Amino acid sequence: MTADLFSDFQQDHFALFGLPRRFALDGAALDTLWRTAAAQVHPDRFASAGDAEKRVALMAATRVNEAYQTLKSPLARARYLLRLAGVDTAEETNTSMPPAFLMAQMEWREAIEDARHGHDVDALERLSRQLRQDVRAMEDELGTALDEQHDHASAALLVRKLRFLEKLDQEIGDAIEALLF
Repeated sequence: MTADLFSDFQQDHFALFGLPRRFALDGAALDTLWRTAAAQVHPDRFASAGDAEKRVALMAATRVNEAYQTLKSPLARARYLLRLAGVDTAEETNTSMPPAFLMAQMEWREAIEDARHGHDVDALERLSRQLRQDVRAMEDELGTALDEQHDHASAALLVRKLRFLEKLDQEIGDAIEALLF
């Protein structure tokens, strides 16, 4: 792996860690592979090296860390897989969503506002738990769309939905923090 870390900067993130290009991923294995790769390219190992070698080591370390962060996050990993397949998720420009999801968005926002105005931290925490369950279910759907069906259009829609849920989770967290502090 060491030679590739320093010489092949064109490898995709999965190849960098020797992983199959799939959404389904063993998180513990990724952590182990990242620690091994990060140790090989850590800048401290090159403290006495020449400037050029230090720059290459820094580039390799940055690349390893960026690849790890991308693959570690299910949403970022899905975006990356779609990008590798030449698919633009159009998250900034395509805001069309199925009516049922739009209705769920409105219900989530209303529940958050009700809990916020009622100073009900418990209700916000329940919403957060439910949201995490919904995210896990959607990530399962995303894995099926990407790994089994190779349905990039459905996967792109799921990425846009997950992005919304990620923002909603942040909003719930901010509301809880505002009520507690």
